[in-house]
Amino acid sequence: MDGFKRRLNASLQFRLSLTLSLAILLMAIIAGVFSFLYAFDEAHELQDDVLRQVAQLIDSQHLSVPSIPVDRPPQGRDEEARVIVQRLAASYAKPGIDTGGSLHLPLTLPDGLQTLTLDGESFRVLIRTRASGERWAVAQEAEFRNEIARAGALRSVMPFLILVPVLLVIVAKLVGKMFQPIATLSKDIDQRGEQELYPVADEHLPLEVRPFTNAINRLLQRVQQSMDAQGRFVADAAHELRSPLTALSLQAERLAQTAMSAPARARLSSLQQGIERSRNLLDQLLSLAQAQSAGTLPAAPVSVLSMYRRVLEDLIPLAEAKHIDIGVASGSDAEVGVSTMDMIAMLKNLIDNAIRYTPVGGRIDLTVTRAHEQVELSIADNGPGIAEEERERVFAPFYRALGSEQIGSGLGLSIVQAIIQRIGARIELDFADREQQKGLRVSLWLPRLKPETDERR
Repeated sequence: MDGFKRRLNASLQFRLSLTLSLAILLMAIIAGVFSFLYAFDEAHELQDDVLRQVAQLIDSQHLSVPSIPVDRPPQGRDEEARVIVQRLAASYAKPGIDTGGSLHLPLTLPDGLQTLTLDGESFRVLIRTRASGERWAVAQEAEFRNEIARAGALRSVMPFLILVPVLLVIVAKLVGKMFQPIATLSKDIDQRGEQELYPVADEHLPLEVRPFTNAINRLLQRVQQSMDAQGRFVADAAHELRSPLTALSLQAERLAQTAMSAPARARLSSLQQGIERSRNLLDQLLSLAQAQSAGTLPAAPVSVLSMYRRVLEDLIPLAEAKHIDIGVASGSDAEVGVSTMDMIAMLKNLIDNAIRYTPVGGRIDLTVTRAHEQVELSIADNGPGIAEEERERVFAPFYRALGSEQIGSGLGLSIVQAIIQRIGARIELDFADREQQKGLRVSLWLPRLKPETDERR
């Protein structure tokens, strides 16, 4: 009972279906009772007309009426269905009506229709008086009349008994169908990404729901404005800080050209490294703001191998400084439907992370694999890898794994995830060597374009 009450209070659809069903049942019961009583009375009225017609026939044809039935009484069902005609007399035959005798009717009965109980049985009796003063009666057993009336009344109620359950099922289906647009709306909103703040379409929604969707659209608009303002603030702050940092970098370079003591030069080197880290942080902040606020660009064929080459041209010096063997391990190429800017941002951050965390003399392999309508890009290194319990948290901005000695801002994977969510791609982190649980393999699944062109290459 508690579960039923909770569902009744929580579900508007269930409450509406139950209320309509109870209302239909109540109206059906009331209509059925009235229909039964009306049909029952109509059947009795038709049976009384039969007695009137028999009496009219006898009176118009001046037929003689016996004081008692002279024929042998019928047996079986016809015995109840018969119509009895007899004169009212002072003496009666002793046998009862069921054994061929007459009805024991009092002489003082008034003219007209009446229901009498005679010898333990109920009869419907019509009394008539002729002009000569002779009185006679037309009668029929009431039980037979009631049986016919009940049968007719039940036949009139039968459509209610058949159609009401069907109507209840139809009501439940219609209510569920009317609430289907709301369920579809909630599913559509639930499946949206965090950057998909476009308005909710309400053309196919009921008028009663549109104020709710309008409120959601206004909320989405305010959230979009807030996110745009936040993105603009980050971008503006990064731009404003870039100029003084550039000036500091130039002054540090000029200072390095002057004669100074060894301790001063060591401190100057630390200062230059700090300035460089700050510049890298600003660049990544700008990249993150662009990845989160950029609109969806039209899909265009982009060669994965060409993107690998462009990114490696910028990052090869970092790999050579650590004597890392980095290169493309697969000879096949594929074209993906991602903008060049997004591809460079994703690959540059992923490969830069791989170089940072790969030990000196390590190895980084870049591969590309075509699979149906998607292309898998893989970047695998033999570094320490990422523990399974941290693979979700590493995408958070400024998060860095504990125990990491590498210098970084913690924004690289956040930038990659922002782009992945915007373009509808997928990213997965795993160990490059699953048996030893070492190394990191980053796999990207991107939409593929022009598969027939790829096959001919």
